[in-house]
Amino acid sequence: MACCGLMLHSAGPPGAGKDDATKNDKRPNIPREVKSFVETNCTACHHGANAPAGIDLTSIGFGVDNAHTLNLWVRAHDAVRENKMPPPGAPLVKENDRQAFLRSLSNNINMEASSRLVTQGRSTLRRLNRYEYENTVRDLLSAPWLQLKDSLPEDGIVNRFNKSGQGLDVSHVQMARYLEAAEQALRDALNSTRTPLRRERQYAREQKPLIRRMTFTAFNSHPERATIPVLNFDAQPEVMALKAPMTVGNEDPARRDREGFAVSASTYIGNELHFDGFTAPVGGQYRVTFNAFSLWVHTQYVNAPGGKEKSWRPNREKTSPGRTTEPVTIYAQNKGREKRLLGSFDVTPEPANHEIVVNLLAGENIMPDASRLFRSRPGFISSPDAGPEGMPGVAYRWMDVEGPLETDVSRAVYSRLFGDLHATRNATGNWLIDGTAASAEGLIRRFMERAYRRPPRQDEVQRYLGIVNARLASSGKEGFAEAMIAGYVAVMCSPGFLYMEELPGPLSSWALASRLSYFLWNAPPDQKLRTLAANDKLRQPAVLREQTRRLLFDPRSRDFVNAFLDYWLDLRKAGDTTPDQTLYPEYYLDDLLNESSVLETQMFFDYLMRRNLPASNIVDSRFTILNSHLARHYALPPFDGVAMRYADLPPGSPRGGLMTQASVLKITANGTTTSPVLRGVWIMERILGDPPPPPPPGVPAVEPDTRGATTIREQLDTHRSVVSCAACHKKIDPPGFALENFDVVGAWRERYRSIEQGDAVAGFGKNGHPFTFRLGPRVDSSGKLASGEPFSDVKELKQQLLKNKRQIARNLVTQLITYATGTAPEFSDRAEVERILSAESRGDYRVSSLLQQIVESQLFTSK
Repeated sequence: MACCGLMLHSAGPPGAGKDDATKNDKRPNIPREVKSFVETNCTACHHGANAPAGIDLTSIGFGVDNAHTLNLWVRAHDAVRENKMPPPGAPLVKENDRQAFLRSLSNNINMEASSRLVTQGRSTLRRLNRYEYENTVRDLLSAPWLQLKDSLPEDGIVNRFNKSGQGLDVSHVQMARYLEAAEQALRDALNSTRTPLRRERQYAREQKPLIRRMTFTAFNSHPERATIPVLNFDAQPEVMALKAPMTVGNEDPARRDREGFAVSASTYIGNELHFDGFTAPVGGQYRVTFNAFSLWVHTQYVNAPGGKEKSWRPNREKTSPGRTTEPVTIYAQNKGREKRLLGSFDVTPEPANHEIVVNLLAGENIMPDASRLFRSRPGFISSPDAGPEGMPGVAYRWMDVEGPLETDVSRAVYSRLFGDLHATRNATGNWLIDGTAASAEGLIRRFMERAYRRPPRQDEVQRYLGIVNARLASSGKEGFAEAMIAGYVAVMCSPGFLYMEELPGPLSSWALASRLSYFLWNAPPDQKLRTLAANDKLRQPAVLREQTRRLLFDPRSRDFVNAFLDYWLDLRKAGDTTPDQTLYPEYYLDDLLNESSVLETQMFFDYLMRRNLPASNIVDSRFTILNSHLARHYALPPFDGVAMRYADLPPGSPRGGLMTQASVLKITANGTTTSPVLRGVWIMERILGDPPPPPPPGVPAVEPDTRGATTIREQLDTHRSVVSCAACHKKIDPPGFALENFDVVGAWRERYRSIEQGDAVAGFGKNGHPFTFRLGPRVDSSGKLASGEPFSDVKELKQQLLKNKRQIARNLVTQLITYATGTAPEFSDRAEVERILSAESRGDYRVSSLLQQIVESQLFTSK
């Protein structure tokens, strides 16, 4: 009973070889009904070394405590239940025998699971993953600006998530990284305290270039890349020719504030415009204000570099008021030139101030990016935005910085570590703190209470206090700060901090508080949850329900949404591929599009959750979350501004739901071509919860033909002629075909692009290079599901999928349970999953209601 590993399947004549296969069967503990059914209906084929799918039912026992054996019996159960076994042509099975087999097998698997729950629990002991570790240290030290997860090794993934103890091991490399990260975090947090507030204005015209890095004042020899000195809206050729001072400086403050630099290209490697004059002295929160506006750069028709062709290029001596609204993205950049997204805003033709409050790390400076404009790469010729009437640009005047800001959070940093002890800093910057051995015990105990997310035991306190006292004995009073840091580092690398402490059976209030907060905030419990846990009230159903709702509708739940989608949908991989610069030149180097598409998916799911909308919106919705750049990409009606917000979709739009969002469509393509196989598998796994088996060994993958000679459909027709591939591809390919109208970054297309055959399309790409690709064969998005229902396009596919809303909700519940508990629902959990679904069936399986049911279930409240 197996086909491509999906079911146990027989291709031979029923009954053949049965006596030979079973006469030496000495396997104990196989239930009588199970053994009888298998011997009668299965072992004729499923015996010996060459058994179908490698499943020899004459040799496997019934040790269902073994994961591999259990999986085989679950597959057998499901194949029989779904009438996939016995195979066509086999003698009919009596319904009584079939039900007896299913009942016996199910009861015995569940009995083993019940026994295991008592001794081990459902989930495996696990440590914090990288996301959780970063948030936990931020909370512990009251330093939300810390960036730690990228300094730790990648987490293992089991059942698609980084939440399982089976994948979250601790090696000596891991411990070494924890030691480094903990000490660095402590020192960075401590250094951020008692730093004087700074207010400064950085003028674009007064930045000093660093080695190999562009600033505003470093004129580039290429007109498209070069900055244009402007006063108000007018270019200043005399300044550009160095015949006039770069700035009037302090002699005329009012004029100085109106001086600026304009750019007609966005910021990128070799053209990295940033404010070098400011570097964050310490980590913390800063208020940054930019004065900027859009303007219009006039053009001239001149020879391109090398003199081979002509193009419209900026005339840097002539500018005028802007005609467009332009998005500006703000990044932090460190000394290694790594950038980190901080925020964005729109600039208009009217000069205005734009304020954002950001978290910066010590040593970072600020890089603005007129992100919609083209990004010139070596060999470029012209901008796609340039024409005889001119081209858009953005002008920057100055940037004000205020910080580090003092907030309730920042004020708590020092007290978290040293309470109210008096402190000074010596000439070398070291902390001198008036502390004693007695004060050390109080500090370490209070630190451990927060770090351990439960009251620490006395022996634990003494263990880490011993580390502090040993350092104090060797360094004296002047080394108090260092001694405490040594103790704190040890606590932050201890099991009580790194591990989720859960015992078999119902969770304690402390463990439940942690499970709830790490589920919905990806962070440790706050004071409210700690108080409820201390009073043993959190396990009361009404209290748990109230707290679930509180956490769910707190802004911090965005950390849950982002982390959950990073793994459920693989959203973390949205930047892993780059659109091909030959076939998709308009998307190449478009960071704003990538950032906007990820935000669409994150904010879309957040909207479903907060508005408690039906889970069916995952497949199709009448709305999405857009900004102007994404609306243009989707060919939707004009939409103003870079800010992402709710938008109703026009009637008949193919958009709506997750499958047609640019982030998902980009993740399921390779940047050059699309594959119905990859997208079909994604739909089956991520939306329907029906993952196909891996392909048989030795069969090469299908690579779409970029020459345009054959379509992917024609190639897959040939591929399906391989018998071992046909059955699975019958399920996989059709939903993938429905998405073929979407290209590698999710734009709508009627025809495939190719490099050799078809109608030529020419122009300039976002990189400034001329391109010519070809429009090849028309896209055919029709298909027929394995169950027989036909569809002509993605809209009809959605209608077919929505006929089984319970399955869509079931998959969502399964993903949430796996994320929340670290363990995917097992065979013995199926009844509880169905109970959760039935409880919300009348409400059309609303997202936050399902989530609430999960939290209140035994699956969540027990280990």
